[in-house]
Amino acid sequence: MAMKKIVSVAAAALSAAMVLFAGCSGKKQNDVIHVYSIIHEEETEALCNLFTEKTGIKVEYLRATTGELVNRIISEKSAPQADVLLGGASNYHINLAKEGCLEPYASPVAKNFPDYAKSSDNTWTGFCVLTLGIGVNKARFAEKFPGVSYPSTWEELANPLFNDEIVMTNPVASSTAYLFVQNQLQRLGWDAGWEYLSALSQLVGQFPDSGSAPPKLIGTGEYALGVAYLHALSKYNAQGFDIQLVAPKDSVGDVDCVSIMKKAGNLQAAKKFVDFILSAEAETLMSSIDFTIPVNIDAVAPKGAIPVSEISLIDYDAALASSQKNEVIAKWTELVK
Repeated sequence: MAMKKIVSVAAAALSAAMVLFAGCSGKKQNDVIHVYSIIHEEETEALCNLFTEKTGIKVEYLRATTGELVNRIISEKSAPQADVLLGGASNYHINLAKEGCLEPYASPVAKNFPDYAKSSDNTWTGFCVLTLGIGVNKARFAEKFPGVSYPSTWEELANPLFNDEIVMTNPVASSTAYLFVQNQLQRLGWDAGWEYLSALSQLVGQFPDSGSAPPKLIGTGEYALGVAYLHALSKYNAQGFDIQLVAPKDSVGDVDCVSIMKKAGNLQAAKKFVDFILSAEAETLMSSIDFTIPVNIDAVAPKGAIPVSEISLIDYDAALASSQKNEVIAKWTELVK
């Protein structure tokens, strides 16, 4: 069964789409690479098309949420159906490496990348910096809370006044939300962090699974406030939505990563794809679409993107976040019923 060159996967249709994806991988071809993508559809398509244009290697990809693809990769460990995982915060790649799913590869392009963007065992490499913040829909906030100042800290976001006017993603399914949970646990400590998360969770009106949902729901005015990546909020702001960006003190910074599957059917093409994703050209292209901050210092970030130097970040421990994943998700599931 032939697979379309580009496939968009909604959560409800993931299983059926995966069967289609697997159907093409019985024959491994040197001129085709299979990619599981966590980054958004528009960026995935643009990057894959440019890679094909530059190398002649076709890309067949499946786009889905972090949780769905990570679970899929683990279940396919003995017979991987993809060559590369594109996107996802570092702790997810760390977990996949622990599960024995990733093939080490030290890309020469990443030789001068900062240490936080490379794993010590070469199983993953970061290609853009991710930082969390608060988005405010100015019109809805003014209507709902006249005379009230925008929350400027994480503590101020947990004001009971904002009940049902906050949107954030579900950390069970979204790497964005799990990073936020770890942000609070690591800056406040375990007990105080859970006290904060418990109080805030009671005020959240919706927990969508996709990290792309809160910026859209804030931008369109369905909620006054939300937790999201600053780059996603910047993108909606640039598109004309009236959003105020807030970068609270003591936030987290992480990297979106790329990695190669162990037993990848097309290892050489996978390495070429990783080299491409880490290149200044690819990172500039991605940043031009979604306002992320490139890791490659030769890449160019668009006007309106908030540089990491202007954000107060904690010393985020990605390895700790990875080791606590199951415990934290279980506790969160118990907390938010």
